[in-house]
Amino acid sequence: MALSGKVSLVTGGAKNLGAQIALELAAVGSDLALHYNSAKTKEDADKLAEELTRKYPKISVKFYDGDLTTAAAVDKLFADVLHDFGKIDIVVNTVGMVLKKSILDISEEEYDKMFAINSKAAFFILKAGAKNVTDGGKLITIVTSLLAAFTGLYTSYAGSKAPVEHFTRGVCKELQPRGVSVNAIAPGPMDTPFFYPQEGADAVAFHKSQGMGGRLTDIKDIAPIVRFLCTEGSWITGQTIFANGGYTTR
Repeated sequence: MALSGKVSLVTGGAKNLGAQIALELAAVGSDLALHYNSAKTKEDADKLAEELTRKYPKISVKFYDGDLTTAAAVDKLFADVLHDFGKIDIVVNTVGMVLKKSILDISEEEYDKMFAINSKAAFFILKAGAKNVTDGGKLITIVTSLLAAFTGLYTSYAGSKAPVEHFTRGVCKELQPRGVSVNAIAPGPMDTPFFYPQEGADAVAFHKSQGMGGRLTDIKDIAPIVRFLCTEGSWITGQTIFANGGYTTR
């Protein structure tokens, strides 16, 4: 299979989009190092482990937990994966946090948390990926289609994701001599448990109305794009790919 013998590290890989990406990569033969943030996700990790073992018994799967908002924690994760698997070929970062608030209501603590999760973690995951990924490897970060939107209330969310585009382009150029592709994927509003606490019924209806088919982005819309970038799409690099059913564009 296309990724047989490859090792993929997926941060936030135990549930929702991360878990779907894990299943997508497993289906084409990749071994999996799957990270999750805290003990409250352990049950999801156990369920995913059972599903992966049942469906894809020939691949190796290991789970790792930890808060990745410090460089030391990111470096430890990469060191642990390298110890267990011997190499890392693909890194997919799905870590993120949404906040929908007026700038007037955002505290300094909330600002710091948003940028720690959405920007700082992404930076140091890309840094560790750039250092450790094999030649010809892949680095992918999940961002948001709000980067192409002109709207209020998501100032800290879109703002804290925006630097990742610049990180992506810079790292892409730095790693071109090694044949490593570096991309960001920007889904539309996704039908996951992370979406609904931020939105009222009217807002949900509006978001659905802006997408093709009158629906939100599904995790199964995004995971195949990750698989493509890791296989036939390896010539694509330095890009932010807006995958949102026509929700918005630049």
